[in-house]
Amino acid sequence: MTDTNRVRYYKTLHDDFVESSDQAYTLPEDYVWIRESKGARFVRRILYAVGYLFALLYGKLVLHLKIVRTVDWKGYRNTGAVVYGNHTQPIGDVFVPALVCTPKWCYTIASPANLGIPVIGALLPWMGALPIPSDFQQMKKFLAAVRQRLRENNCVIVYPEQHVWPYCTQIRPYPATSFDYAVKNEVPAFCMTTTYQRRRFSKKPRTTVYLDGPFYADTSLTPQAQKEALRDQVYACMQKRSEQSTYAYVEYRPAAEENGTPNK
Repeated sequence: MTDTNRVRYYKTLHDDFVESSDQAYTLPEDYVWIRESKGARFVRRILYAVGYLFALLYGKLVLHLKIVRTVDWKGYRNTGAVVYGNHTQPIGDVFVPALVCTPKWCYTIASPANLGIPVIGALLPWMGALPIPSDFQQMKKFLAAVRQRLRENNCVIVYPEQHVWPYCTQIRPYPATSFDYAVKNEVPAFCMTTTYQRRRFSKKPRTTVYLDGPFYADTSLTPQAQKEALRDQVYACMQKRSEQSTYAYVEYRPAAEENGTPNK
C-alpha cells in the first residue's frame, strides 16, 4: 500500500520539487570561478576535507550508502573525467560524488540558486561547486574554469536532469547539451547512477551508487552528433542501472492521476 504522504505529482519532467531559499539568486558580474592564491588553495583544501568527512558520515548514517565501481578507476588517474548522475538527493548529490570519485577531486556544475542558501551557499564554491553563469558574458570564464579543472585531471560532475526529485527511481530524459563538456575537452564520460533498495527495519531505503564507463565521443561524427551519441550511451547505461532500484520510497505520478483522471 502506498503512503500518500510520499507521492509527488508532476505536470512536466522539469517540475521543481526542491527549491532553495533564494531561487532567483544570480551571480555578480565579477564572479570568479577559480581563485589561484595560496590562501585560496589552502582554504579550499581545508573545506574540501571537511566536506569529505561530512560525506562519509552522511553516507553512512543517513543514506546507508554503498558504492559499486564497475571500472578500474585507478586507470584514469591521469585524465580528467566528466561524470553524469541522476539528481535524486538535495544534500547527498553535493557531497557523495567526492566519495564515488576519490582520489580525484570533484567539481560540480550547479545552479547559482544554490549559492543563495544561507551560510552553506557561500561555502559551496570552496567545496567544488561551479555555478552556471547568470548571463552570456560570463560563459567564457565559466567554460575556462571547467576546462582547467579537467586538465588538472579532476572530475567534473553534471546532473543533466537539472531538477532534484528526491528518491526518484526513474531516469528522466535529458538533452545532449551538457555532453559538450566531455566532447570539447576530449575526456571520457562516466555515469554515476543512484539506486534505492528496501531496508528490513526502516522505511528509509539503502542507497547504492554505481559508477560505470568510460564512454567516449565518436570523433568521426559532427560535434552535435557526438554529443547526442554520447548522451544516448550514458542514458542507456543509467536506465539499465536504475533497474537495481527495488523500492520507491517516494513515488512520482503524472498530475492527471491526482484527481483520479487517467493520464492521456
